[in-house]
Amino acid sequence: MAQRQRGRTRTSHRGEWQQAAHLPVARVAVDVPLPHLDRPFDYRVPEHLDADAVPGVRVRVRFAGRAVDGYLLERVAESAHGGRLAWVDKVVSAEPVLSTEVATLCRAVADRYAGVLADVLRLAVPPRHARVEGEAPEERERAGSPQVARDGWARYGRGTALLDALAGGRAAHAVWQALPGEDWPQRLAEAAAATAAAGRGALLVVPDQRDVDALHTACTRLLGDGAVVALTADLGPAERYRRWLAVRRGQVRVVVGTRSAAFAPVEALGLLAVWDDGDDLHAEPRAPYPHVRDVLVLRAHGVGAALLVAGFARTAEAHLLVESGWAREVVADRLAVRDAMPRVAAAGESDAELARDPSARAARLPHVAFEAARTALSAGRPVLVQVPRSGYLPWLACGACRETARCRHCAGPLGFTGRRSADAGDAELPHCRWCGRPETAFRCPACGSRRLRAGVVGAGRTAEELGRAFPGTTVRASGGGAPVLAEVAARPELVVATPGAEPRVPGGFGAALLLDGWALLSRPDLRVVEETLRRWLAAAGLVVPHGAGGRVIVMADAELPVVQALVRWDPAGHAHAELAGRAEVGFPPAVRMASVEGGSTAVAEVVDGVLADLPTAEVLGPVELEPDRPEHGRQGDSEVRERALVRVPRAQGRALAAALHAAQAGRTARKATDPVRVRLDPVEIG
Repeated sequence: MAQRQRGRTRTSHRGEWQQAAHLPVARVAVDVPLPHLDRPFDYRVPEHLDADAVPGVRVRVRFAGRAVDGYLLERVAESAHGGRLAWVDKVVSAEPVLSTEVATLCRAVADRYAGVLADVLRLAVPPRHARVEGEAPEERERAGSPQVARDGWARYGRGTALLDALAGGRAAHAVWQALPGEDWPQRLAEAAAATAAAGRGALLVVPDQRDVDALHTACTRLLGDGAVVALTADLGPAERYRRWLAVRRGQVRVVVGTRSAAFAPVEALGLLAVWDDGDDLHAEPRAPYPHVRDVLVLRAHGVGAALLVAGFARTAEAHLLVESGWAREVVADRLAVRDAMPRVAAAGESDAELARDPSARAARLPHVAFEAARTALSAGRPVLVQVPRSGYLPWLACGACRETARCRHCAGPLGFTGRRSADAGDAELPHCRWCGRPETAFRCPACGSRRLRAGVVGAGRTAEELGRAFPGTTVRASGGGAPVLAEVAARPELVVATPGAEPRVPGGFGAALLLDGWALLSRPDLRVVEETLRRWLAAAGLVVPHGAGGRVIVMADAELPVVQALVRWDPAGHAHAELAGRAEVGFPPAVRMASVEGGSTAVAEVVDGVLADLPTAEVLGPVELEPDRPEHGRQGDSEVRERALVRVPRAQGRALAAALHAAQAGRTARKATDPVRVRLDPVEIG
């Protein structure tokens, strides 16, 4: 103690500092998000910081004449740098927050997405909370060895083999297709319990808070409250850091969380799992835009842990893991699927139905949907109504030709926003959703009609219509402006929900009505069909089996392959066809693709830099980004924003990431000021 005190008295006299006698050089990852400086830098460790300057601690160093934060990655005997090294100014905290495994993972994620290590470290390590670090560690009950039930997993081929692999500490890689109505939180909790029984850690990542709550409850039932911790971005800074420190210190080995938990420093990882990997909440909106599924794949490969990609649906990326042989599929046989699924039908799918209801294909809620809802309500079960849009009338269309009604000034979509105009007798006028101007004299440029109609009816208007169609029946809303319900009671009522906000029901819904399928399928996005099936399956999976009277009616063309995949409940077959189709046209995941967005000059610089290092790359575009919108078009003398796509075969994915990083490094070294957004394998490709 006296020696440390003597060292502190000398910190004010930098010229008197002496370097540490053992491993005097510290390699530091400085918090400087510039691609041309994306590497560790060497610093001298002063003697008075020798005890605290251990790998993983936060430090302060001088960089380019200013004090910056950083992480001490390792201590070495000497530096390859020929000049004089600067000192480590300060150890911010003696708590080693960055483990070697997480640091290696962050470097791999940065390289995979052509990003910068400093950006990934911000995602991986939460901000420091000094008071929490000073608290005494909370006493937590250690997980025992619970008896894991196997009946649920026995319904799947290779299901019990997966549990055996987890209990034996083997690195199994699996893509699990959950049966309709499956209690998936309980199945994942059983997988985590089998892993914990082998003395290893488990990390389970789900899309949102409702899923975290359900999965955390299931895990605590098996392992005890002290053995499981939930990590989400919604926690306050103090509580989040407190739980994160418990994981880092090895007090807890089972972690449940959302996207931010993918980097949780779990000791002795044995299982990494992601539920519903197609949900866009798994895609990080901050640079370098990593996806949870890819982060967990990299982590499983790096530490030799098991990986479980699970969901009712299957993405093309998950199917690629199966087709490549890296993962095995865990699926039930067709007899078990047919027994578990509700009866699924498309409106107007047969001639007999069209004879009874000639408007079945055109009506928003045809007779067959009313019949299914009435039957379920009569049986005392609730009915789920999935509406793809929130609000009342999200946008308007021409009443004659159904072309989207657009603003005459900026070409934005028109809609009712609740604002009224005194010039129109205090009537509600349609307003542009981009520039906000009212439209007092609409005329369709395509057909000349002055009539307007609802292009999409939102959840609010749908709830009103259903209330009139089913008098005396309670209509509840979940999402779309209303609070998202986690669960509703098993009583006869209508539940109107937007995709992703469907509540659970003890025993299941009696029926589900999937409205406005055309609205989901009409979005200009490469992944629109896959996303539509995922949303439909998530809703249909909440309905009781057909043997108990469960019915699902989808308002979409019965001849569409995506509708047929829903009717047959065949997400694996649809993922196979989707992957084959993307391979044919050259889109991810069959190839590696990068999106480059920014000003025209900046985009050209990055693309030219990539082609210089990787001349075999194919460039698509560039194209202007919605030039009619004010925020994306010309503003004064500013350049028009553009997007270019660069693609290469999957085997050249690392080379593409390296070329993009080098191109960005060249720009920042020249101090280019116009920003460019680079995304590899972007979630949305429109």
